[in-house]
Amino acid sequence: MTKGPSGDVVVVGAGMVGAACALYAARAGLDVVLVDRGPVAGGTTGAGEGNLLVSDKEPGPELQLALLSCRLWTRLAEELGAAVEYESKGGLVVASTPEALTALTALATGQRAAGVETVAVAPGQLHDHEPYLAPGLAGGVLYPQDAQVMPTLAAAHLVRASGARLETGRTVTGVLRGADGAVRGVRTGQGDILAPAVVNAAGTWGGEIAALAGARLPVLPRRGFVLVTEPLPRRVRHKVYAADYVADVASDSAALQTSPVVEGTAAGPVLIGASRERVGFDRSFSLPVVRGLAAGAIRLFPFLERVRVMRTYLGFRPYMPDHLPAIGPDPRVPGLFHACGHEGAGIGLATGTGHLIARALTGESPELDVTPFRPDRFAASPGGRP
Repeated sequence: MTKGPSGDVVVVGAGMVGAACALYAARAGLDVVLVDRGPVAGGTTGAGEGNLLVSDKEPGPELQLALLSCRLWTRLAEELGAAVEYESKGGLVVASTPEALTALTALATGQRAAGVETVAVAPGQLHDHEPYLAPGLAGGVLYPQDAQVMPTLAAAHLVRASGARLETGRTVTGVLRGADGAVRGVRTGQGDILAPAVVNAAGTWGGEIAALAGARLPVLPRRGFVLVTEPLPRRVRHKVYAADYVADVASDSAALQTSPVVEGTAAGPVLIGASRERVGFDRSFSLPVVRGLAAGAIRLFPFLERVRVMRTYLGFRPYMPDHLPAIGPDPRVPGLFHACGHEGAGIGLATGTGHLIARALTGESPELDVTPFRPDRFAASPGGRP
């Protein structure tokens, strides 16, 4: 097999997480090769909405990672802001009933104790923040730290800023290992890429890359649709979603779930989500899902009933059984690092993930406890399930 480029680390996957891993590894002084079987942002990233959120995370390790990522995104925005359409627009979570508002308020109290900025919004104040919001809602919570980027642009600019050697159109078919079991690089159809470290940032296909190295990582695809409206004057100021969205994100159910999520974009179209279902890699168009998303959005913003949808698209979120990504070295395979399984939060969590990976690669102490993200935490139990 012919030899291709070599370096200090090969990052597999040129989505947002892989791009961030390449960026921070390069800034730590490492020679990085970034490889993908498709183009930059050709997978989950290209099918995302670009959300950088703290609002949808319950107190715990994922929220701590989100807060770290938020700080890092803010710094990157100073470098790249206009180029990646970074908007620090904030998020508004609304409750339709008093019971839902009670649950939302309790969540916000816990988030605030963990370091999140939250602002309670009384029913009479909702239209001050979102004038076109439906009447009769029970109240909400404003999250000033929520932001958004244009995901494909952001991934491309992170790759460019990293200076990594980009190898697209190269499918990884094996992980090379020495006699001692340690990683030596990756095998592709166009030749080997040699390096003493490999970062698995393959998103929904992270389980396949792990398996090539002889490690088990239970990453599953979770399908989601997004609707894109015709360009409009700016009528939706924040990312706005119903309080039950947080419960849907945390659900273990494989069945279809939809909860309204509506946000404007710098270019004018309104993005409408969010659906979640585990149906493998089935890319079939689903009219019931699309109708459900549209109906939910109209309940939040009645004016949308008169707006045309230009297109719909779908993607697959890399779902893990405990809803936490795998980040860090794999003790089962020396030299193998994982940065995948972020589900729908990969764009927002990419910077923190890349930062933690760079520290692991260079032997520096992480800024937060990475134990909950250990890649080997899914040791098989009796019956073979994690």
